[in-house]
Amino acid sequence: MLRDAVVLVPFAQLVPFARRAFAAAGGWLPRVETTRTLAASLGPAWPAAPNAPSLDAAIDPLLARQMLAREPWGAQWQRSDPLGFARAAARMAATAHDIVAAVSRIPPDARDAWWAAARHVLRPVAGPGAKESALGRLALEWAALAPPAPTDWLFDRVPSAWIAIEAGGSDPLVASLFGAARVPCLVIETDAADDRPFAAVRRADAPMLAVCDSFEEEAEASAAQVLEHLRHGERPVVLIAQDRLLVRRVRALLERAGTVLLDETGWKLSTTRAAAQLMSLLLAARREATADQFFDWLKSGTRWHRDAPAGVAAIEAASRKHAAWRSDAIAALALGDAGADRVRDEALAVLEPLRSRAGQPLGDWLRSVARALDRSGVLASLRADAAGASVLAAIGADGVVADSALGRLAAAAEPMSFVEFTQWVDDVLESATFRPQAGEADRGATGLEGIDVVITPLARAMLRPFAAAVLPGADDARLGKFVTDDSLLSRSTREVLGIVRPEARVRAEFLAFAQLLALPCVTLLHRRADGSEPLAASPFIERLALALAEQHADLRAWRDPRVLRTVAATPTRRAAALAPSRVPERLSATAFEDLRVCPYRFFARRMLGLGEDAELDGDLEKRDYGAWLHRVLHEFHVRRGAGPIDIAADTAALRTAGESVLAADGFDAAEFLPWSASFDAFVPRYVAWLREREARGARWTRGEAAFSVRPPELAGTQMHGRIDRIDEVTQGGVATLELIDYKTGSETRLRKQARERFEDTQLAFYAALVGATDERPLKATYLALEASPGLAEIEHEDVAASAAALVEGIAIDLRRLRGGAGLMPLGEGEACRFCEARGLCRRDHWLEEEPEGGAA
Repeated sequence: MLRDAVVLVPFAQLVPFARRAFAAAGGWLPRVETTRTLAASLGPAWPAAPNAPSLDAAIDPLLARQMLAREPWGAQWQRSDPLGFARAAARMAATAHDIVAAVSRIPPDARDAWWAAARHVLRPVAGPGAKESALGRLALEWAALAPPAPTDWLFDRVPSAWIAIEAGGSDPLVASLFGAARVPCLVIETDAADDRPFAAVRRADAPMLAVCDSFEEEAEASAAQVLEHLRHGERPVVLIAQDRLLVRRVRALLERAGTVLLDETGWKLSTTRAAAQLMSLLLAARREATADQFFDWLKSGTRWHRDAPAGVAAIEAASRKHAAWRSDAIAALALGDAGADRVRDEALAVLEPLRSRAGQPLGDWLRSVARALDRSGVLASLRADAAGASVLAAIGADGVVADSALGRLAAAAEPMSFVEFTQWVDDVLESATFRPQAGEADRGATGLEGIDVVITPLARAMLRPFAAAVLPGADDARLGKFVTDDSLLSRSTREVLGIVRPEARVRAEFLAFAQLLALPCVTLLHRRADGSEPLAASPFIERLALALAEQHADLRAWRDPRVLRTVAATPTRRAAALAPSRVPERLSATAFEDLRVCPYRFFARRMLGLGEDAELDGDLEKRDYGAWLHRVLHEFHVRRGAGPIDIAADTAALRTAGESVLAADGFDAAEFLPWSASFDAFVPRYVAWLREREARGARWTRGEAAFSVRPPELAGTQMHGRIDRIDEVTQGGVATLELIDYKTGSETRLRKQARERFEDTQLAFYAALVGATDERPLKATYLALEASPGLAEIEHEDVAASAAALVEGIAIDLRRLRGGAGLMPLGEGEACRFCEARGLCRRDHWLEEEPEGGAA
């Protein structure tokens, strides 16, 4: 009786279509299932033995590590080569999974013989490969502890007949089931013959091939082709998820166009916002965490970012100001704000339990993570979010570990470091899949009514009634690529044990590709390169092209359905900014230099107060070294005072000052090593220069000296600045003040700058500050700290006259600005090339012509 027969289809999405086909034929319906769905309906899963593998790709490598570490030789291996040991444990887990999968396809009554044969094949060997052989035997015995497969219930089922629809190659489980059956069995093969795999491809309907220049072009072309099919009423269209990253971009483009999508693939749990929140906590909790990682966590939905954003902003501003690029340096900052202090202290207190240097069992780490999520105000929002709930369930961080294998792992006595725990969490999130919108799965189970586009893997597109197919990612890196597995077993051993080989996977993918070509319209797309890595067409496409050539045909060239739009260029003119009411009340040397270099930059930076935030990273640049050296010299001279020169003592004191400032700044000694070498060479040169200078009657009086004055010519505007160093030079009974500015730049550039007296803003500005309150003669000098062979003093001649001219020029410029003069962007020179205000003045969109109107 047909009603007692069972029809097995390759995958669940074919079930509704098979049932409809039998219903349309009339009469009794057979039972239509997949092997998995039928087995699930026949009986429950068998309980696992205490030490059995969980068959979870993230959990079992850890279980394997714990198993190996219990052996004396394994513990020694773990101590001597931890990375190699972890790699071996992962391979052992993968091999055990392969063995369990292979044995599940063997009839239960034949398994004793199979295990005996497997143990014989994997008997101990000596010499090369002995360690892999031993690990393979361990994997075999570990796999033997696995409970019977859920599909074992199928061998007890006795229908009136077995009917299997075969697509994408034969199913070894179905073959074993039919071989052991005592009822009629029928296999309906839908794959093309091996010698004519593309027999269904007609010359007139050959697939179209599009070769794109970039990732974005391939995504746009794929979306355009899907929309073209829909425009002609061809629906549903199947979008093959061969390149998962690219298909996500295509999906975004299609959603923007308002298409109704059914995504059967989902995406990795690690790419969800909830996973990012969890990982930001773990990264911020590392003792070597950067300030960026600390603020990423604070801003990832924590209660402080919601309830005290001003405190978070104050901490970040202070970190940027003081170049505190590590989280431990943030802990030492003097914030001067009670709210910011509270936020910082509470946040660091949440992280502290996770910063234990001692190893802990997984269960302890999970409880610590759950408490940290709760105390930071994130746990409730994760529970309320579908992806967040999936993240918590995947790692068992919600207080209850439901999965037996995860619970067994959490209760294990073997401790793990925080780094190992973080890596394990990352592996769990990377191996899990998140499928949003549960309603999509329900629609997929009943058919494709109302669906425009179905996103699915190539293997699940077979035999389904799609109007057209679009397959992006049809290149040699993603379609038809031979990927070796990570098994500990040799090729011949895998063949004897019936473990699926890479060749079988490639063949199954090829058969699925050939099935896809039976659809009315198929478009294949690939790009020429992934970054700098060239890509070719898939070997499957090459085989298809050869088969078409035998019919005197070829792949059709893709007709781009995108509409080319011609957009007229609309360049802008240079426009002067007018802001007489925003003339600053305080001016520094740097601010006035901005006005000289480019009036518009002065408008953006000084009148509007705009500027780029300092980077919070540990990449030490020359300017970081220069700022550090300024602080070192200041500390050295403050401690030394005006005492007599002592080369040995001063050399030691200067090095001590360097170590002190290095520790205070929180720089890592290893990362600072290149600059430490420069400093080691600098110390004797500086002490020698200091000795020679003091012999000429000079003595250090103060450093980092702040000045501010209000010259009457400026009508109330204040000039202010901080001078690196002021020396008093006594020669012939006359005392002169010498203003010194430390420089780590080019000596040649400094000499050129000092020669152009009325263009050199900085020293003239400093002279105006000091000369307003001190009547002693002034001298101003750049000290080139990296000049060779010795330090170079580069004097700004007649600096008092330059200062007077500078104040007069400032007064003229300020009167013009207050009177409404425009601040024109100049768009010239090096200053323009690296200007942070370039986007504001629209420099890259100008007409190439002279500006109209005046400039300040």
